Amino acid sequence: MDSILFIIGITGNIISVLVFTSPITTFWRIVRSKSTEEFEPAPYVLTLLNTLLWFYYGVTKPDGLLVATVNGFGAVMQTIYVVLFLIYAVDHATRVKTVKLVATLDIGFFGLVFTATTLAIDGLDMKILIIGLICACLSVSMYGSPMAAVRTVIASRSVEFMPFFLSFFLFLNGAVWATYAVLDRDIFLGVPNGIGCFLGGIQLVIYAIYRNSRAHTATDDGSQAASSHLLSSNAHV
Repeated sequence: MDSILFIIGITGNIISVLVFTSPITTFWRIVRSKSTEEFEPAPYVLTLLNTLLWFYYGVTKPDGLLVATVNGFGAVMQTIYVVLFLIYAVDHATRVKTVKLVATLDIGFFGLVFTATTLAIDGLDMKILIIGLICACLSVSMYGSPMAAVRTVIASRSVEFMPFFLSFFLFLNGAVWATYAVLDRDIFLGVPNGIGCFLGGIQLVIYAIYRNSRAHTATDDGSQAASSHLLSSNAHV
């Protein structure tokens, strides 16, 4: 059983790494144009928070090495994305907005969770319980956010706003980590990733329905921004 769990965990890590590195094309575009254009910083800041919390959960849990390693990698990648966003922010207001989000969420909220669970909670089991609940709640909300893209696809009858491979890998990511959670009896990993697998399946069904439909007029910037938001909202274990 341990070997099967390890293999599934490694597979989940590989898929998660693919998801975490997917925004590279978006940020290559930002670096080339030296502008964040219409992209929003919130998805990247939120994903950084998510990876930091899951990394903390993995480090705290005795058998959480695989969770810790992939989210540690994710946190590094998201930090790079956020730094690039700050460097190439389209205007001063966007840069200030990004700094405020980072200070409030990635520094403030994560720092509060870390300090409270370290100083105010005795016992490893209770600490894991609290961190796991926070991670699961955040992950469920982030897995649900791309359903806005589904509404856009239905309204526009265009899958331009929902790239197939992105939806497929998010579905696969949720399925693999949900399976890992069942075998490891980890409800905090299982619930959000089970929901993510289900919602990812809905995205694939919607894609299959509308992939041959004639697209309504949509700008490239709009589709890129929607794809970026979809990706960043879900790049987590």
